[in-house]
Amino acid sequence: MKIRPHFLLLIVFFSIPVFAEEDPGLLTLDRIYGGDEFSAQNVSVRWLDEASYTAIEDTEKGQEIALYDAESGERTVLVGAEQLVPPGGASALVVEDYAFSKDRSLLLIYTNSQRVWRQNTRGDYWLLDRSARQLWPLGGGGPAASMMFAKLSPDGTKVAFVRNKKIFVEDVRDHSIVCLTPTISSTLINGTSDWVYEEELGLRDGYRWGPDSKSIAYWQLDTDGVELLPLINNTDSLYPTVNWIPYPKVGQRNSSGRVGVVTLDNAETTWMSVPGDPRNHYIAWMEWQNGQLVLQQLNRLQNTNRVMRANPLTGDVRTIAVDQDEAWVEVNDNLEWLDDGRFTLLSERTGWRQLHLHTETGETRLVTPGEFDVIKMVGINQEDELAYFIASPQDATQRFLYSARLDGSEITRITPENLRGNHQYRISPNSKWAFHTVSTFDKPPVTHLVTLPEHRKVRVLEDNKELSGAVNRLRRTAGEFLRVHVGDGVVFDAWCIKPPDFDPAKKYPLLLYVYGEPAGTTVVDRWNGKSYLWHLMLAQRGYVVVSIDNRGTRVPRGRAWRKSIYKRVGVLPPQDQATALQQLFRDHPYLDSQRVGVWGWSGGGSMSLNAIFKYPELYRTAIAIAAVPNQRYYDTIYQERYMGLPADNVDGFREGSPINFAHQLEGNLLVIHGTGDDNCHYQTFEMLVNELIRHEKQFSMMSYPNRTHAIREGENTTQHLRTLMTRYLLEHLPAGAE
Repeated sequence: MKIRPHFLLLIVFFSIPVFAEEDPGLLTLDRIYGGDEFSAQNVSVRWLDEASYTAIEDTEKGQEIALYDAESGERTVLVGAEQLVPPGGASALVVEDYAFSKDRSLLLIYTNSQRVWRQNTRGDYWLLDRSARQLWPLGGGGPAASMMFAKLSPDGTKVAFVRNKKIFVEDVRDHSIVCLTPTISSTLINGTSDWVYEEELGLRDGYRWGPDSKSIAYWQLDTDGVELLPLINNTDSLYPTVNWIPYPKVGQRNSSGRVGVVTLDNAETTWMSVPGDPRNHYIAWMEWQNGQLVLQQLNRLQNTNRVMRANPLTGDVRTIAVDQDEAWVEVNDNLEWLDDGRFTLLSERTGWRQLHLHTETGETRLVTPGEFDVIKMVGINQEDELAYFIASPQDATQRFLYSARLDGSEITRITPENLRGNHQYRISPNSKWAFHTVSTFDKPPVTHLVTLPEHRKVRVLEDNKELSGAVNRLRRTAGEFLRVHVGDGVVFDAWCIKPPDFDPAKKYPLLLYVYGEPAGTTVVDRWNGKSYLWHLMLAQRGYVVVSIDNRGTRVPRGRAWRKSIYKRVGVLPPQDQATALQQLFRDHPYLDSQRVGVWGWSGGGSMSLNAIFKYPELYRTAIAIAAVPNQRYYDTIYQERYMGLPADNVDGFREGSPINFAHQLEGNLLVIHGTGDDNCHYQTFEMLVNELIRHEKQFSMMSYPNRTHAIREGENTTQHLRTLMTRYLLEHLPAGAE
């Protein structure tokens, strides 16, 4: 069928009324996005020592920090709201983060946070002397919200922080401030990171206090020579403003990265002599251990991870472990060190992501034997020689806590056998207690304090009772988890939401929610908040909503499953999704093969484009948000990790990029992008628009001015976006049973 011209289409579908609100069991966009009816309560607790924890709690006067005894539940106010009122102020500070000195006499407070890229990492810091009952701002009167990553020294006498790409130290006693990295080059970044290190390696806080409080280890990145990307703001001033960010695209020049140790007495830095070209290697991890530094270095292809020990006085470096793969390897972001010098390392060298115990002399022991993946390490109990980790050997949609003896002799499930869902644990320093949060696809999270390894419930910390009640009053069917068998031993996990009045004798339109790339997964038995509610709202209006994890997604189904996507991002996933879709039609006759839609965000946006371009006979309608139409325009670390270098994988980059198949569009397409997206750039959105125009393909588009990758900035943005998506589906993918 022909698609109406873009300008006419928007006029028509915006006149369609959205859903009536008479039935309290029916969801509406206003109910989901216009208020707090379906907002979950977070648990702001953290371990203070082996048997007690702290919590931020609201009072009539403001926030206060309370101390709880884990066993008895006895509550003590550590910091009252009145202590958090600045001198001359009328109200207490809003505490967004905090840290106590070791003797608990000092409290470091983070407030007034501002976003830097994806995270709120810039703000104001205050210090409270609890014994003197004095509260003062840190930073020497610098601009508001200009400090980053402030940390107390181990001895509690100083506070370090980052400002304007430099590391400063402020003396707690006399408030004097010294810059430890007085660089004058605008391309040098000290103590934090450039865009790509932050986005793809999770490096934000880029320095570590030395254990003796006399030195600081830090990253320094030099963006000189990295091509600049302009972010144009047309909306906030008479003339547009341009923010230029160094952004290395696939195959292009990276920042140069190194790690040094600066001493406080003379502000001199000793650089670690890490081998390899610093522009074609990444120092992806760094911590102090027993007076020395431990680093993890990736080569540019990210198929080799070298764990190194570095001498902070001389800069000498030696490799103590190596992990390699024909595809890519992962950074171990939580190496655990035992008192005797042994350390843990996760590796896929056996075909499964398993825990190995290493010595610095090169000896290794497999701690988690068996054909299953360790999803995440959560702690080590040295006294009992136990490692705690998250896994789900039988069902990739679940997440449970297990323990393994460090000699590899015994693996035990700690989460009770009668429980399902997604289980998360924050374990106390002595591994005897844990904050346990559980949710399922249909049920909001509940957090308990439990003992380990018995998993005895001690008390409820947050039950989200109001949210659960609101959800339970909705008209809905239980979410289903499916196994889609497509032959040759390939089975896909999927979830499904059906209309509350579902009739298997009728035909229903199908909406697929997709991600499909190796950075994540969509099919997990966990609460997904407003995303779940929006899908449920569509099911209430007559859609069947399904999500499928294709091969290559980050699920605990072994190395072969995850690495099958190597050099085939955008090639294998849409094939798998199409194969699974055809099998769904065979297995579930109630699905209407003539009414199929697909939508996704970021990598899921790219997948949605590939779906409707490459398989026009299967998909009638697609919504692609913040997509990457051409993989050659994405960043080095992410795209090269999964696709290799473009010169070595010309066919893969071409076949995996949906822009090269835009000429095959036959159905209804809505593309959405924020013009201020620093991640997946508006540039590639416009290139796709040009390509569709070149082939005389009609489509709809929406640009959100100056919005980032999240498309959430500005008043009413989220609700506007979801209204746009909802009305487009109603117009182009008719709802209801037939």
